Amino acid sequence: METLSEVLRANGLIVAFTVVGITVWLSYVVSNRFTRGRIHGSAIAILLGLVAAYFAGLETEGRRGVADIGVLAGIGIMGGGMMRDFGIVSTAFGVHLGELRKAGVVGMISIFAGVIVSFIIGAVVAVLFGYSDAESITTIGAGAVTYIVGPVTGTAIGASSDVIALSVAAGVVKSILVMIGTPMVARYIGLNNPQSAMVFGGLMGTTSGVAGGLAATDPRLVPYGAMTATFYTGIGCLLGPSILYFIVRALV
Repeated sequence: METLSEVLRANGLIVAFTVVGITVWLSYVVSNRFTRGRIHGSAIAILLGLVAAYFAGLETEGRRGVADIGVLAGIGIMGGGMMRDFGIVSTAFGVHLGELRKAGVVGMISIFAGVIVSFIIGAVVAVLFGYSDAESITTIGAGAVTYIVGPVTGTAIGASSDVIALSVAAGVVKSILVMIGTPMVARYIGLNNPQSAMVFGGLMGTTSGVAGGLAATDPRLVPYGAMTATFYTGIGCLLGPSILYFIVRALV
């Protein structure tokens, strides 16, 4: 066991990819078998990660969650800012502006409206729970945009790790609500064609939530909603640590 532990510690990043891969696989199994795909596998994986980080932090009395456990230290690198930002940039490079034009002016407006409205709701909730500094309010507001925009914004403006974790949690809750609620309201909001799916994706923004919700509604609509949702994430990452942060800072 000592030899195995040394090998795992020496190959921390490989171990991290293995553990995360197994977690994601199990999450999708749970999603398909127990929720029939209504709760997307990625959301379940994120919840499992947050739970694991919480209990690992309690056990080790550390500040990095599972990364405080020696054999899982590679998760601290895999989940760090470098890999996260690389994932966001690579996603942005895979999107073509010409595709966004297919959504029309309404689709573009929906993206900005979705980011701003979600941010305002998150910021108001943060204030109601007693946060008064611009960094915390902005980060939690950005988390309400998506669980990607939250940590990107928080890291950029210097928010605490606790607040960044809250922003991720806020984004996960939103993602799950969108997944579950989309099939229920689709009939009433006319969510039955590519154009409405693009607008819906722009308003909601959480890619996993939109993809999961549309998959449960009509799988043919998933690419259209996911396309504008991807732009939503990119716009949120641009506005969060810049314009929105300066606005909040001026107000508080």
